[in-house]
Amino acid sequence: MDDHIYRVIELAGTSTKTMEDAIQNAISRASKTLRNLRWFQVVETRGRIENEKITRWEVIVKVGFALEDTL
Repeated sequence: MDDHIYRVIELAGTSTKTMEDAIQNAISRASKTLRNLRWFQVVETRGRIENEKITRWEVIVKVGFALEDTL
């Protein structure tokens, strides 16, 4: 197995449906401009409440992607 070096970035994702959907939204958007996404870690979860109901999920995720070899 090759050794990899990872770059780690932090993203904020939101959704009006679920926490998982907020995570997926962040990952999907990042994958449009980044390659080699390998892992994520949820570091913060919060939401908005209106009229006693959850109206929006918000998550902060760290995402790791492998750096490409330049040789």
